[in-house]
Amino acid sequence: MNLKEVLEQVKCGTISVEEAQAILHKERYEEMGYAKLDISRKERTGFAEVIYCSNKADEHLLRIAERLYEEDGELFGTRASMHQYEILKKRFAEIRYDPISRIIKIEKEGKKKQGRIAVCSAGTADIPVAEEAAQTAEYFGTYVERIYDIGVSGMHRLMSKTEEIQKANCVVAVAGMEGALASVIGGLVSRPVIAVPTSVGYGASFHGLSALLTMINSCANGIAVVNIDNGYGAGYMATQINRLACSPICR
Repeated sequence: MNLKEVLEQVKCGTISVEEAQAILHKERYEEMGYAKLDISRKERTGFAEVIYCSNKADEHLLRIAERLYEEDGELFGTRASMHQYEILKKRFAEIRYDPISRIIKIEKEGKKKQGRIAVCSAGTADIPVAEEAAQTAEYFGTYVERIYDIGVSGMHRLMSKTEEIQKANCVVAVAGMEGALASVIGGLVSRPVIAVPTSVGYGASFHGLSALLTMINSCANGIAVVNIDNGYGAGYMATQINRLACSPICR
């Protein structure tokens, strides 16, 4: 329970003052031996803890997922395999898996989406990373406009979507190869651009290093760069920006 929920229950008489004090004084993470679950993260930051599934032992993943779901009634995991999904499916009948983004999730029904961000990909091969960004933002309550396959090898495709992109509070530009998409978009919009280099490309792209260096060295203003293939980080940051744009205080 977060602080507001504890106070509401004290107000309603559901729990005593002493019980509330015990809840508030307990450790704000849960020790599991192989993991320390940051159960107070949503209260501190507005974002609940997410599971990075890759390389986790099956038993560890299952127990972590059970505890996080128990805490918040939702669940979100990145870089999950089909094998891991099948394990979790036995425990959570409602869990969903997207093999493209490799995201697993359980969401509460009727979750509202606010604001607007645009997630753009240079090519179809960049969509797995773009979807990781888009689905992360959606899970955290952001409305997402997907605009895929608008890379610089066919500028007319990008220019036909400029008006839609300009409506967004933040733009995520996902590109491999030489990573030029972020620079072009940065020169077309008045909003922050989060550049995501991907490992898509031939040998001299060095598994995304070429795109990363292009994005870091962009002459366009207002571009921030996350790590190679880090769609989750981009979706998270885009949501933070979108929440600020939607906040009455910032208007």
